[in-house]
Amino acid sequence: MKRILLASIILFLTQQSFGQGCVAVRHFGTCSANLSHNTFGKGDIQAGINYRYFKSFRHFRGTHEEPDRVTSGTEVINHSNNWEYSVSYWLSGKTNLAIGIPTQINARSSLYEHGRTERHQSFSRGLGDIRFGIQQWLLEPGLKSWNIQVGSSLKLPTGNYNASDIFYNVGVNGSPEVRPVDQSIQLGDGGLGLIVETQMYLKLNEKFYLTTGAFYLANPRETNGTRTFREKLNVLLKNEAITSVPDQFSSRIAMNYSPNAISNISIGGRYEGVPVHDLIGGSAGFRRPGNIVSLEPVYSYMKNNLTLNFGLPIAVRRNRPQSYTDLEYSRTTGVFRNGDAAFADYAINLGIQYTFKAKQKTKTAPQFVIPQN
Repeated sequence: MKRILLASIILFLTQQSFGQGCVAVRHFGTCSANLSHNTFGKGDIQAGINYRYFKSFRHFRGTHEEPDRVTSGTEVINHSNNWEYSVSYWLSGKTNLAIGIPTQINARSSLYEHGRTERHQSFSRGLGDIRFGIQQWLLEPGLKSWNIQVGSSLKLPTGNYNASDIFYNVGVNGSPEVRPVDQSIQLGDGGLGLIVETQMYLKLNEKFYLTTGAFYLANPRETNGTRTFREKLNVLLKNEAITSVPDQFSSRIAMNYSPNAISNISIGGRYEGVPVHDLIGGSAGFRRPGNIVSLEPVYSYMKNNLTLNFGLPIAVRRNRPQSYTDLEYSRTTGVFRNGDAAFADYAINLGIQYTFKAKQKTKTAPQFVIPQN
């Protein structure tokens, strides 16, 4: 029973429940397998579906909110719906392979993209960027009061990064024109990326555990060739005519409480976002850098081979720092500039996973596997 409780507490350790809005943080996990309170052994397979929704509409420059955008009706509104289908396969009790396949339906409503005279919507829908990778526990799971997992994954450019729709009042004599949708609702970023991750758990007593996790996606490609038309909005934005392929990151620390063998309650803090400069390669082109600190309550239910979970990350601090273009303009002109971005107040995350057990010749120890969402 103690080992089952220990397994339950790390259900949401590294869920990537991104809710940035206009900051183009992609929704995907670390390709880690979803946890149930089962024992895991060689040949076990776990399949899952995770859903995320958010609405972004609050505009920030730096950490300062611009509430007049909402009161004046000029705010940009994004509705994001994401489904991710994941499958994990255990090579051994300590090692697993996993793949995540995201799909999306996004809608974006704005004035400025449609000639600043009428509010219209643009849409994107389809396959996102697929990830696959491997994770490894350093110690035998379940046999220690602490453990560390490390992993790496590849992010493939399978999502359409040039999704287009009709934009109004922007063509010749105010006619409609087909253009790429905003970066925030593009289905992919066009880059072949490398994901590195680490996570750990620490047992405090029989019911309380501390969990932490960190994640970084490095995208070496600088730009993907998708035109933004931002140079037509403002001559200052000529450096943002082509879309950037940005890195992204996430980290989380949480306290977990397991009242029984089938339930876990987690309260955590999450810090995530898109950096101004990439770790590898150039950082030019159009990106909205930003980061968000969220308070994240999570509840999970586990019985037999089935796992259900619900998370609600709530934003407590949002920041849109100076972008690459902002910094360059401020340096060359001596005039400070900081663009804005719209953020969500919260995100809704739902997940369901099921484990298909392989026939084991010998008994295996309980395994503790980090989730994907």
